[in-house]
Amino acid sequence: MFGLIIVIAIIVIVGLFWMLTYNSLVKLRNWIEEAWAQIEVQLKRRYDLIPNLVETVKGYSKHEQETLQKVIETRNQIGSPTLDVSRNEQMQANDALSGALRQVFALSESYPDLKANQQFNQLQEELVGTENKIAYSRQLYNKTVLDYNNKIQTVPSNLVASVHKFTKQNMLTTAKEEQEPIKVQF
Repeated sequence: MFGLIIVIAIIVIVGLFWMLTYNSLVKLRNWIEEAWAQIEVQLKRRYDLIPNLVETVKGYSKHEQETLQKVIETRNQIGSPTLDVSRNEQMQANDALSGALRQVFALSESYPDLKANQQFNQLQEELVGTENKIAYSRQLYNKTVLDYNNKIQTVPSNLVASVHKFTKQNMLTTAKEEQEPIKVQF
């Protein structure tokens, strides 16, 4: 009788452990998806702000059409932020757009009238804020992926993860090649 109680207690403990571990893995996996959704929101916001910035700059920098064209082409290549590509590929394309935007911001140093334009300054401030939010969202995403990967790879939760086919997630990385710093000439 006493042995049966011990066996039942062990089964209950193992069952509770299994259930709690499974639930924590599901929660972490869902947090990864939520963190990615936050990144997509910021990418969409930036995507929508760019045409206004380009139109504002066009009137002031007639000689800088190549830079503006690069921004437009990069934006159009990205298309909608929910393309059917990997998350890392999407972030690398958006990193290229960030570089093109930095070149537009550098133009304001060469055009004092543009630098004084209230609409340009407001758009620049919104885009810089959005870039900061994207960077923060990427950090949160990677932190969540790290927590999840640690959980599915460490004992004893790795047993639950393998049985229920929880798979390792990839962190977001930046492009390997370093971007050239923007040169402002007067």
